[in-house]
Amino acid sequence: MQDLETHHRIHSKEKLFSCNFCNKTFSQKPHLEGHLRTHTKEKPFVCEICDRAFSDKLNLKRHLLTHTKDKPFICNICNKTFPRKFSLQRHFLTHTKEKLFACVFCNKAFYHKQDLKNHILTHTKERPFACDFCYKAFSHKFTLKKHIRTHTKEKPFACDVCNKAFSCTTHLRSHLLTHTNEKPFTCDFCTKAFSQKCVLKRHILIHTGEKPFSCDLCSKAFNQNSTLKKHLRLHHMKDKPFACEVCNKAFSRRSCLKIHLRTHTKEKPFSCDLCNKAFSQRCTLSKHLLTHTKEKPFVCEVCNEAFSQKSTLKTHYFIHTNEKPFACSICTKAFYLKSHLKKHIFTHTKEKPFACELCKKAFSCQSDAKEHLRTHTKEKPFSCDLCNKTFSYYKSLKVHLRTHTNEKPFVCEVCNIAFHDKRNLKHHSFLHTDEKPFTCDVCSKAFPQRYYLKRHLKKHTDDKQFLCEVCKKAFFLRHNLKIHLRTHTKEKPFVCGLCKKAFSHQSSLKTHLRIPTNEKPFTCDYCSKSFPQKCGLKAHLGVHTKERPYACDICNKRFPRKYDLTVHLRIHTKEILFTCDFCNKGFYLKQHLKSHLKTHIN
Repeated sequence: MQDLETHHRIHSKEKLFSCNFCNKTFSQKPHLEGHLRTHTKEKPFVCEICDRAFSDKLNLKRHLLTHTKDKPFICNICNKTFPRKFSLQRHFLTHTKEKLFACVFCNKAFYHKQDLKNHILTHTKERPFACDFCYKAFSHKFTLKKHIRTHTKEKPFACDVCNKAFSCTTHLRSHLLTHTNEKPFTCDFCTKAFSQKCVLKRHILIHTGEKPFSCDLCSKAFNQNSTLKKHLRLHHMKDKPFACEVCNKAFSRRSCLKIHLRTHTKEKPFSCDLCNKAFSQRCTLSKHLLTHTKEKPFVCEVCNEAFSQKSTLKTHYFIHTNEKPFACSICTKAFYLKSHLKKHIFTHTKEKPFACELCKKAFSCQSDAKEHLRTHTKEKPFSCDLCNKTFSYYKSLKVHLRTHTNEKPFVCEVCNIAFHDKRNLKHHSFLHTDEKPFTCDVCSKAFPQRYYLKRHLKKHTDDKQFLCEVCKKAFFLRHNLKIHLRTHTKEKPFVCGLCKKAFSHQSSLKTHLRIPTNEKPFTCDYCSKSFPQKCGLKAHLGVHTKERPYACDICNKRFPRKYDLTVHLRIHTKEILFTCDFCNKGFYLKQHLKSHLKTHIN
């Protein structure tokens, strides 16, 4: 009789049992007892396998299925198996396409009652579940549970393949796909597949045109929550009442100030379950996770290049349209990205607010400071999938990948030579314009690239920090020391593909390759005489200009080339670089050795 009375309450919706803590009502006493344990934190039901405790028997039963891997409930339509009858019933609705539960606010319908409940909270803005550690509030209990693990560092979900542990099942599922390379979520509109359901949901909005996130102030709708937030910030929040006590920067919302404060406290509460890297913002973690899944759901309709983020695709489109929406108010120079404009403005203000913690070197933007830090840490987070080579910077990886695909998208408009990256094209273009924008403040010598200017400046410092351990000769540049060492090791890494002759310098190989073609690309403007090498032209120009800029400190004799001075100095120093292999006689000039060798041949 009592069972019949209890059953009647299900139909009559009568709820006789009330919670003394929160006044929530229940139709059955066991339901109230189970609910009370959420307040008392009592967990009397313990798993015998892993000692995990639960507040009610049903949750323990569900948990035990994770150990047995038992899935006794089978779908008659697609044969998919489930550990619980409830899960099978939910799944059936995806075949019938029946959405029984409709939202009274916006008429959006759902397969499951719980999904409707979760959705309604987006309208009511209710957040009944608060964190005991930081008092942050959440709409759903499961979101709170996930959040609490960021404090406890608990990772109860382990991968069966590699034993890596995760704080939530969704992260474990995403990780398992890195082993199987499976993409189980397929778009019904375009058959594109995804490894994560949330990414598929986001993708579907492109087809449906649905914009579920609406602005309460102007009713404008958006397909992403991040876009709505951006809209609120730009159009409705001109007032900035929340100021940072450290640097006085002001914000329109308290949440933005909270995020900003982490730049001072160095707090990074969002950690990646795959590599343990930590981030100060959840959105940055979300972006980072795509580097693990290698997923690039956003594809350019013009050139089919794929991107992991929609914002990157939007920026990429500017390359095709040649649109530069961000202009400098000081010099009217325009940029594709707002971040590039911000960076550029510092060239006018000379402001460098971001300093390296290790060497105190200052930078105008945070990204440059972060990149610089890797020169100290030697961190190379970007890896090539084809050859496993690692890089400190993403742009370096991008350029490197083109060496595999042999893609050369940057073409010179003057001579049609193509390059892997934009910087090389820029450097090459100086050959046509003869432009040298980088000038030395000491001697006014100009250079086409900043790198060459930096190299040149070392000559003024007299600081030759790179010392040869064999002959103690010192050099300004490590590169020059590297080349010099080959005179000792006799290493000749540059080999001619035609005759297999080897050379110690790349420039020597280039000159050698011009012999069969008789190519002489360097022409004198005075008499039109051509030379295979630039240094040959420079030496020849001295005949016309009578200029001899290199003087010997010992005898004051002057020379048109630095090389001529170097050779001349050996007369004074008696330095012997070239030795005869037959009689060990030494010479300071190579041609003297060559002449001497003929005496042995004769």
